[in-house]
Amino acid sequence: MHSVTIYHNPACGTSRNTLELIRNSGIEPTVIHYLETPPSRAELIKLIGDMGITARALLRKNVEPYETLKLDETQWSNDRLIDFMLEYPILINRPIVVTELGTKLCRPSEVVLDILPTTQKGAFTKEDGEQVIDTDGKRIVK
Repeated sequence: MHSVTIYHNPACGTSRNTLELIRNSGIEPTVIHYLETPPSRAELIKLIGDMGITARALLRKNVEPYETLKLDETQWSNDRLIDFMLEYPILINRPIVVTELGTKLCRPSEVVLDILPTTQKGAFTKEDGEQVIDTDGKRIVK
């Protein structure tokens, strides 16, 4: 049995596509609706470390309160940016997927294919109509 966890926002098309790509591989993941159930400080720090990125790289820029808090300014430390993400979970970019093969911010959604422990079971077309998996379960490379 493979363990896969997705930090998911059902209002986000990329997050929905990523979730369906996981399911298309035959895995029903643990789904964490992180806006309702945000990660703890320790969990968020671990996710950032496991992804090998900075807190700033995980920040979602096109939402409030990013601009209001002036988060584009360089004076904010990683710790302070994590504080903001914990206070305002909408600032956490998504979807984040955790598998036995790694942890990734799956933007675009096809990034999840790099860390899924099983292959795709059939064709998959994203919500916008872009086909990413063919009928043989193979990734379509552009």
